[in-house]
Amino acid sequence: MKRRHFIQQTSAGTALITLGGLSLSSFTTASEIKKITILHTNDVHSHIDPFGPEDGRNANKGGVARRASLIESIRKENPNTLLLDAGDIFQGTPYFNYYGGELEFKLMSMLKYDAATIGNHDFDNGIDGLFTQLPHATFEFISANYDFSNTIMDSHVKPYKTFNKNGIKIGVFGLGIELEGLVDPLLRKETKYLDPIEIAQDMTRILKTNEKCDLIICLSHLGYNYKNETTKISDLKLAEATKDIDLIIGGHTHTFLKKPTIVKNKDGNNILVNQVGCYGINLGKIDFYFDSAKNKVANGTSIIV
Repeated sequence: MKRRHFIQQTSAGTALITLGGLSLSSFTTASEIKKITILHTNDVHSHIDPFGPEDGRNANKGGVARRASLIESIRKENPNTLLLDAGDIFQGTPYFNYYGGELEFKLMSMLKYDAATIGNHDFDNGIDGLFTQLPHATFEFISANYDFSNTIMDSHVKPYKTFNKNGIKIGVFGLGIELEGLVDPLLRKETKYLDPIEIAQDMTRILKTNEKCDLIICLSHLGYNYKNETTKISDLKLAEATKDIDLIIGGHTHTFLKKPTIVKNKDGNNILVNQVGCYGINLGKIDFYFDSAKNKVANGTSIIV
């Protein structure tokens, strides 16, 4: 792809965001560009059907069928696409009350999700209820800071997963929110919460140094930001306190962002933080462009379903 055509194509949406401290001018001189698309949802909360015409500001939005059509069209445009979810798949409509999560996992499998992390509401039928539904999911659950070693979920949740798309190696790790005060101990049983910043530093070291990943994504259910809670870890705090993460896909706070927030990490490099609200109303789309030396820039947006 020639430089001029590359700039025209990527400038049609949001502005290009330079990652890793590299200049855009040096990047776009490359003759070969590889595009990786990351699609994501969060806090869908068992919303299978679209909102009806009388449902206020959400009228005629959302729905799994519409999301499936949108995802299919994007995959046709770029087969090098990952589809991820940032947790709270369960709880919010009678579908969950009746099927206990079976329908949600089956539909996500049909949409070919690649991975999901675990939100606090995914414990609403207890850890046993979550475990019971795992056979209906063909995708991986990843969470690095929930220690399930003394529970039935032991060995069924991985800290991270790697993918290879068109020669680009992508590492995805998961982080969950502190469960104390959100999930009854009888529901979570002996699940242990580990410090997300410490775990993120371990994960990025493993993915960058050991796994040799070109793109590192954190799938987070920590929450976007907490203005009045200075000690609570959020996605924005995580971004500032760590390095080598390229994208944080968030959940929990139902924050509607039109485009990713750009945060400086501890090394002064740009990191993207994105979240697309709740209930399947929006689909997040982040495009990463790599040159032949695997330098990267990105742009992103939120698409109304």
